[in-house]
Amino acid sequence: MKKSILFVAILIILLGGVWYVYSAKTAMAPAPVVLAPIPEPEQPTESDAPMTAAVVYDGNTYAPGTVTIAKGGVVTFTSSGARMWVAADDHPTHTKYDDTSRAVHCAEGYTGAPAFDQCQGGTSYSFTFTKSGVFEYHDHINAAATGKVVVQ
Repeated sequence: MKKSILFVAILIILLGGVWYVYSAKTAMAPAPVVLAPIPEPEQPTESDAPMTAAVVYDGNTYAPGTVTIAKGGVVTFTSSGARMWVAADDHPTHTKYDDTSRAVHCAEGYTGAPAFDQCQGGTSYSFTFTKSGVFEYHDHINAAATGKVVVQ
């Protein structure tokens, strides 16, 4: 009988050891890697901005002072009597829209990117904005008269 009790005790100790080793290994095992789906990049949304805007020049100011249009939209500047010369800021270089000077983009035979510059005085001027951003402008005849076009 003593041998049976000893055998059962050894068997319990062995089974306990096996269980301890097994449970220790599973507790130390790294957590399973769960791969999250890669989110799709945000798609650009079309602008709610209008494709056209009108600005009136009275010889001293542009009204409205700021217009917002969609990329590819057209702004038409009209003078209510005084001659105007719409020109991209900064005065006198006019380089903020196309990075060329007025002397370059207004020269006869210029074939580069269209500049946001009327290039000569007149009473009406329309320009198509193909770049997004905020573009300030002035009247080259009266540089104190300024405005802003926001292109979305």
